[in-house]
Amino acid sequence: MKKTLKRTIGGFSVLSLALLVACGGEDNNDNEANTGNADEGNDNNAAEETDNNNAENDDEGQAEAEELIEDSTLVIAMGTDMVSWDIHDHGNTSTEAVHVNVFDYMFKRNKDTMEVEPHLVSDYESIEDDVWEFTIRDDVYFHNGDQLTAEDVKFTFDRVMEDDTLSEHARFTQLGDIEVLDEFTVRMTTDGPQPSLLNRLGQTGASILPKDYIEENGMDHFLDEPVGSGPYSFVNWARDDRVELEKFDDYFLGEDFTEWEEVVFRAIPETSTRVGELLTGNAHVVTDIPPNEWDRVDENDGTRHINAESNRTMLIIVRQTEGVATSDPRVVEAIDLAIDNEAITEQVMQGSGTPTRTRMTPGNVGANEDLFDTFVYDQERARELLAEAGYEDGLEITMQAPQGRYLMDSDIAEVITGMLSEVGIDLNLEFLEWSQFIEHYQGNTNEELMLLGLASSLFDSAQGLDHYTSESPLNEGRMDWVNEEFDELFFAADVNMDPEERSQQYQDAQEILAEERPHIYLHSINMNFGVSDLVDYEPRIDEMYYADEITRR
Repeated sequence: MKKTLKRTIGGFSVLSLALLVACGGEDNNDNEANTGNADEGNDNNAAEETDNNNAENDDEGQAEAEELIEDSTLVIAMGTDMVSWDIHDHGNTSTEAVHVNVFDYMFKRNKDTMEVEPHLVSDYESIEDDVWEFTIRDDVYFHNGDQLTAEDVKFTFDRVMEDDTLSEHARFTQLGDIEVLDEFTVRMTTDGPQPSLLNRLGQTGASILPKDYIEENGMDHFLDEPVGSGPYSFVNWARDDRVELEKFDDYFLGEDFTEWEEVVFRAIPETSTRVGELLTGNAHVVTDIPPNEWDRVDENDGTRHINAESNRTMLIIVRQTEGVATSDPRVVEAIDLAIDNEAITEQVMQGSGTPTRTRMTPGNVGANEDLFDTFVYDQERARELLAEAGYEDGLEITMQAPQGRYLMDSDIAEVITGMLSEVGIDLNLEFLEWSQFIEHYQGNTNEELMLLGLASSLFDSAQGLDHYTSESPLNEGRMDWVNEEFDELFFAADVNMDPEERSQQYQDAQEILAEERPHIYLHSINMNFGVSDLVDYEPRIDEMYYADEITRR
């Protein structure tokens, strides 16, 4: 049930402080305005000079952007760098958003409907619930000139299924046995019925690798000089700076498939710097624009702000390993009850998010919509639970958090720190650069709490809930949460070909998660972009940046 409770004075003070930080100290500007009446004429002259300078900067920015457009160069600025060219070992949406331009997938999501459609596949058939045959197009070539065949498909999926050290391993084991029938035909005998199979063939990590190139040169060489079959080929990766790609003229969908000769993905963690690059014309699309920058982008001549829904949920990973304070369910519930998600979404994020108690947002197969757009908040009960757990004198734990990866992530972390302090939890907040954060996440060296945003490229609860099974590598060593009833529901749904029954099983499983909290869910995240008026851009809910879908105006 949604609970809207009266906030304490202390709660307001924490939020007010966070808002001041997020808004760049607007109160100080107000004070300066109040004390500036004595020299009104000078103020007017200064304002006129500032307006003139801004106009000049706008003109210069527009000229820079137009020059890039004339050179057929598209520049996208993100808050973080990509992680790796290994398609099977990153588990990272911002990395996949670059990969989709270099690699091709058997199936691809329609940007409007988000339904998967054949891409490298010319024909396919479900012979039985667990047997599928796929015919691969015969006109697809890798960037090195090798033709893409059924052998490349088998090599790609055999690699991820056989190597349990790869981060995407668990999500592909269901593909089972892959047999090459002829040069362009593969048969998949899956591990039981797979109702989400086609989605799996279009998800993160499902792009096709060049078998001969990797076997001849080795995987290390591939990671330095990746080769795909996508519309763009690799040019350069300057870590923590930029990825440069160039148009692949022999792309199977034709030279006119995309109008950009070059695409550059820039990594700019500092929000104000990212926005500045947009305003000065050095970028055409800029990601993760916080509320205090929206007016700046909209009021600038030649740029606009776009707000769009995403499939991502902000949450806190909770380590429940035996001996850790957060292994006590009373402590975990107290943490959840101490966090006012409505205040975070409405005041800190300015409405750019929706409170939730599940990570499966509406639109995903099996989403429990009763758990969406709702929250729990009860500071008094949180204090009682901590006392019952033996922490009436307070509790000290640590939360790791990224900076610049998600909308307002550092501000949200600081607000949560303040909210927990009000119930007696001393939260040591550890901010990490994205590369360090990912190392801790993938290495399962997370502390008691870890702030993270998770999306589902499958758009199906089969992926979104796979974190929580007792045998999942995404759980073991990271959360160490076990619930037999959840396992039973999840694995039954995973092979259930009855859509309605399968959906209900997933919904029941989410009720267990909301109660036991291996993840404490905060809110779904809206995406916010700054966009040059020289391009047309409609954000995809899956957060992919297909360069061909961004066009000149």
